[in-house]
Amino acid sequence: MFRPLLFLSILPPLTCKLNTRKCLISKPIHIPHEWYQPGNFLIGGIGSQLIYISSPEISYKKHPSLDEIAIQIVIPKLYQHILALAFAVKEINENPKLLPNITLGFHIYDSYYNMRLTYRTTLDLLFKLNRFFPNYKCDGQKELVVVIGSLGADASFHISKITGLYKIPQFTYGSIATRNSDTMEPPSFYCMVPNELHQYLGIIQLLQYFGWTWIGMFAVDDDSGEYFLHMIEQLFYQNSICSAFTKRIPKQASWHTEDQMNNMVSNIYQFLTHSTASTYIVYGETMIMSWLVLIINFLHEENISLRKVWIMTSQIDFALSSLQSKTVLQVFQTVISLSIHSQELHNFKEFLQNIKPCKMQESALFKEFCEQAFNCEFSKAQEPMELTGMCTGEERLQDLPGSLFELFVSGHSYSIYNAVYAVVNALNVMYASRTNHKIIMESRGYQNLWPWQLYQLLDQIIFNNSVGETVSFNINREIRAGFDITNLVIFPNNSLHRVKIGKVQHNVLAEEEFVINETLIVWHRNINQTKPTSFCSYSCNPGYQKQKKEGNKFCCYDCIPCPEGMVANKNDAEKCFRCQEDHYPDKNQDQCIPKIATFLSYNDPLGISLTSATGFFTLITVLVLGIFIKKKDTAIVKANNLVISYILLISLLFCFLCPLFFIGQPRKMTCLFQQPAFGIIFSIAISCVLAKTVTVIIAFMVTKPGSRMRKWVGKRLATFIILCCNLSQGVICVAWLTSSPPFSDIDSQSSAKNIILKCNEGSIAMFYIVMGYLGFLSIITFTVAFIARKLPDCFNEAKFITFSMLIFCVVWISFVPTYLSTKGKYMVAVEIFSILASSSSLLGCIFFPKCYIILMKPELNIREQLVKRTYRKN
Repeated sequence: MFRPLLFLSILPPLTCKLNTRKCLISKPIHIPHEWYQPGNFLIGGIGSQLIYISSPEISYKKHPSLDEIAIQIVIPKLYQHILALAFAVKEINENPKLLPNITLGFHIYDSYYNMRLTYRTTLDLLFKLNRFFPNYKCDGQKELVVVIGSLGADASFHISKITGLYKIPQFTYGSIATRNSDTMEPPSFYCMVPNELHQYLGIIQLLQYFGWTWIGMFAVDDDSGEYFLHMIEQLFYQNSICSAFTKRIPKQASWHTEDQMNNMVSNIYQFLTHSTASTYIVYGETMIMSWLVLIINFLHEENISLRKVWIMTSQIDFALSSLQSKTVLQVFQTVISLSIHSQELHNFKEFLQNIKPCKMQESALFKEFCEQAFNCEFSKAQEPMELTGMCTGEERLQDLPGSLFELFVSGHSYSIYNAVYAVVNALNVMYASRTNHKIIMESRGYQNLWPWQLYQLLDQIIFNNSVGETVSFNINREIRAGFDITNLVIFPNNSLHRVKIGKVQHNVLAEEEFVINETLIVWHRNINQTKPTSFCSYSCNPGYQKQKKEGNKFCCYDCIPCPEGMVANKNDAEKCFRCQEDHYPDKNQDQCIPKIATFLSYNDPLGISLTSATGFFTLITVLVLGIFIKKKDTAIVKANNLVISYILLISLLFCFLCPLFFIGQPRKMTCLFQQPAFGIIFSIAISCVLAKTVTVIIAFMVTKPGSRMRKWVGKRLATFIILCCNLSQGVICVAWLTSSPPFSDIDSQSSAKNIILKCNEGSIAMFYIVMGYLGFLSIITFTVAFIARKLPDCFNEAKFITFSMLIFCVVWISFVPTYLSTKGKYMVAVEIFSILASSSSLLGCIFFPKCYIILMKPELNIREQLVKRTYRKN
């Protein structure tokens, strides 16, 4: 349970020195703090190292140096920025190839993180000699050619309002939000860091790389923080990322009541301890981190374990105030920062190691630094500063812990270094161009150089710095560079180690190059996984789709299985989808499997069986036909109308061969003639049977005395019946083929796992007309045979024809429902079976009894025997 944070429990560490507990409240200060080094050309610098949190009652009714300051804080790590400027000037002055016979100097002030004081120090920088005369340039005025500053975006724009009036180029080394592009009206404003939009895209790429979709966000409570939240929320939505919470942090810890302090800590406490997010983004300036460290350390004292990943934006440096040197930083074990690109500068580390800040009497900037970083004390006299107490003056920057000062060159320091060299290269061009700029060669010195003359040169400047990297500006006066992805490793003793693990580089093709080496990252010690996760809901596996939870953001959802017949082939599918017609879902419904093309193949067991049956019955038919041809002169063959028997046997032969149209892959020609050929061939066979039956009836009617049927005896009647029956079927088939012929087709709907290759009838109506006509002939033939069944059986085939037609009709009546209830190759098999069964019934019932007598009972195959049997029956 959160306990109230008392105002006095936080304020003393902020306002008192750690060793003596001597409070700094109500201490008069000397304004401004400055560091001056003379030269022919001066580079002005406005840093951000000191923080003065003033009383709200402060006013300018008297000189600011006499005002009472509430809290005075030093950020030691930020002193590297002004030291980088001093190092660059020193390096240039020692290089005879740069600005020969010209000395470069600098004049540095502090912005104090206070807008009113920033205006004051900017005016001091531009005009102050011994006394302050605004808007006047006196004799002996310093030759200020450029201003570098400041770290904060707001302070930079406040400075530009003054430097722009006097056309003095200004280089800012802190990130500037895109929203401020319109405010960069003066051509004097140059930004030494890339456009922030590239940083936002880099953050998105970083989150996508690790799969973090549930993000907590802390942003500075000002316009730039509002713009950041607006832009990042849009990018989140476009890339399926959600913000778990958004918390705005005041720019400065200017709380003046216990309630304000308690409310601030209580709010952040709730977000840090109750949020399910494991990844936090922090946007703002360096001081935001200082306040956040203070509050989180209070939570850490409450034994709250925060196993979080902290993503810092480029504007933030992990810098603590000197009064936080004992702060526990273990909750920040996993910090990934998108920092301004930098490279190690030659001799810069040695330069920092050799500096003894407490002996730098010429710089008032380092007095408070030594007091709070090294616990030094100085004499009360303002000039000169004399050390008293335990300090010897030999204290060095490398003696400070990494949480207070790092020898590793920061992105901001690298930007300042490049800014100085950009100015020097522009001056070099002016110096070398003797024709156009003779004024700098005049004996009067360099007083006639106007800063605005550098504009055009700076816009077009391009050079390689001392580490070989190219420096230039784009059309918006922003440096062409990228961001480094840095992992800040914090050891148990609070020492720091920065490791570059990747980069986000904006190239000329307007594409973002994102590179990261995950193996270099040191994760929080309490994280068991290879890398941490941060999501509102577990990822949905393939085969499942998201279902949004009511009242929650779209990142919070349930996973439900795909409906039957649908698939989801990736993680976190928004919706399942149906496979293409030639694919079907697998068992897990996570991928589409190609359907297998199926048809009644000759290699299929069913196809082999039907082909074998077709061959067998074809062979039997050929044998029967051979027997009838060979025994054509015998009585039983002659007695059964030899020509019609031959036609019937040949038609049955083709009936048995007809299944070959149905077996194998359906093609255009086979599909075209498959059903019409079947209809015509079977019409011939049935008409032959009908002709034989009618011939038998006529033959017995002729034997009766006075019969008028003699004129119908002979081949004319049989021929007439066969021609009429087949002519009608032929007309139907021709009409079918000309109007809507059959064609090869595929059926991907009937079977879930197969594509059925089939012959489409073209016109279902014509197909059933053909089948109906065959049924009509079959019924007529069966009826006639049934009537003639009691005629004498020596010359009478009617009984056998009746039985054969009975089987024929049963087979085709059973065919209709069976055919309609099957799919694919089994539908074809049903039709083939019906063809073979009906044809074999005609062959067996009509011809096998005769073949038996011909082959097995030749003594009965004589005319006398047949006549004798006939009369015996009568």
